Amino acid sequence: MPATASFPSRIVCLTEETTEALYLLGEESRIVGISGFTVRPPRARKEKPRVSAFTSARIDRIAALEPDLVLGFSDLQADIAAELVRRGIEVHVFNQRSVAQILRMLHTLGGMIGCEQKTADLVAQLEEGLDAIRAAAGSLPRRPRVYFEEWDQPQISAIRWVSELIGIAGGDDVFPELAAQALGRDRIIADPLEVPRRAPEIVFGSWCGKKFSPRAVAARAGWADVPAVRDGELHEVKSSIILQPGPAALTDGVRELHRVIARWART
Repeated sequence: MPATASFPSRIVCLTEETTEALYLLGEESRIVGISGFTVRPPRARKEKPRVSAFTSARIDRIAALEPDLVLGFSDLQADIAAELVRRGIEVHVFNQRSVAQILRMLHTLGGMIGCEQKTADLVAQLEEGLDAIRAAAGSLPRRPRVYFEEWDQPQISAIRWVSELIGIAGGDDVFPELAAQALGRDRIIADPLEVPRRAPEIVFGSWCGKKFSPRAVAARAGWADVPAVRDGELHEVKSSIILQPGPAALTDGVRELHRVIARWART
């Protein structure tokens, strides 16, 4: 359905997942501004002006683009959203934290732009992909204990959608109680020796903004006997495919988790 006066036709996306979703829906012509952290799809950085970071934005630049809708994510962008609202700009801030909520976000986005059927088809495709990985994981001979580290200083464990994707991929998150906490500060592991006590067999690292260092993890005091350290099962997952709560995590992100887990389970 082409953009009409009934639906937004000039959209600014303050995070990557809505940009990627609009491209997947073939509605990228509506996008007039994106986040500077956007890497998916790669062409977006060449085609669209970058107007924001994550917790900051060029408010005057956004206003000059005359958007009829700005899409944001989470409490971390509340100040940006408030300033734009004060400028008279329509803003919608999503807050998806689980796999189900990511899919619901896509449905909501599709409704907002008048593309319900195309969005339903995209969501069905994503669900089929997750079902296929879930089925493949179900045939594995064993499930590893998995520690996913979102940040190293302080150590922050997996957010809810990542924890759920670990389960779909065939592993068991060793900090499921922390995954239920929406905010990063509530997922801090206060005692660094708690990870060794939970004895993960695979460690995934996705340090948003810097490269994961298996060597630094292996050198942590008290970690030498952690099975994942002992067996060399320390793996980086690029933040761009796992820490964005959108299509990337439900496709490339979960596939990368499953690739490592399946190899481990069969050895």
